Amino acid sequence: MSHAPTAGATRASAQDTGLGIKLMIATTLVFAGQDAISRHLAGEYNVMMVVMIRYWVFALFVIALAARQPGGVRRAVASRRPGLQVLRGVLLAAEICVAVLGFVLLGLIGAHAIFAAYPLIVAALSGPVLGERVGWRRWTAIGIGFVGVLILLSPGGTVFGPAALLPLTAAVMFAFYSLLTRKVGEYDAPSVSFFWTGTVGAVAMTVVGVWFWEPMAPRDWGWMAMLCGTAILAHWLLIRAYAVAEAGAIQPFSYLHLVWVGGIGLLVFDEVITLHLLVGAAVVVGAGLFTLWRERQSR
Repeated sequence: MSHAPTAGATRASAQDTGLGIKLMIATTLVFAGQDAISRHLAGEYNVMMVVMIRYWVFALFVIALAARQPGGVRRAVASRRPGLQVLRGVLLAAEICVAVLGFVLLGLIGAHAIFAAYPLIVAALSGPVLGERVGWRRWTAIGIGFVGVLILLSPGGTVFGPAALLPLTAAVMFAFYSLLTRKVGEYDAPSVSFFWTGTVGAVAMTVVGVWFWEPMAPRDWGWMAMLCGTAILAHWLLIRAYAVAEAGAIQPFSYLHLVWVGGIGLLVFDEVITLHLLVGAAVVVGAGLFTLWRERQSR
């Protein structure tokens, strides 16, 4: 979700926006590959260990990135709201664990179809949490979107069952993380938040994950290396996308993640797409796109 555009972002050229869209599409494709590898590894090993190792590499990435910026690591760690930053980092790490477990138990397609509701949850909570005004059009879209979630969760669909609560919980957690990111953005630069996200998450996952360590087959260390590599590449692409284009212009393309995940789920994991899932996902995504458009209009 975007903050109010800066003057530079408002004057972004068509070429910059086009590049930002291409970078966002590439980001969603890499994230989809990362999710597929996460599902494979978490199906063989404990989720906590898999996410912990991924966070170790992610932390090294954000530290190296901060070291290259003016002021270095000392500037990146200087938060005006360290408590909020810690809460954000821990919340995101926990959300990733819940989401990956959902991939294993529910499948990539079903899990992402439900998780796609998180922008609607952000919009619904932005009023009481951040004091933002949510008009009747967005409330209507939020209501319609949650009807889509009910369609996904209804009997007869592939996502019906207790496991469906995992991606729904992950969506709520990520919505709160997004709101906290907006809140802390009033005090800290994005580079500071990014640094705290990686380092706090690595510390939190290490405290928990070391207790679930188990031997990993040599071939799966290769998959783990690919997981860490795609995580770094995806975040780098995302940073570049937001650097060259206005967030509101490229954010809708993030829904392509669901398309790539659908293809991987069908071709690699032999997952099934039912009518319930197609209709429910279409309603959720459509409502989400409308809320993003209304937010951009209001800003």
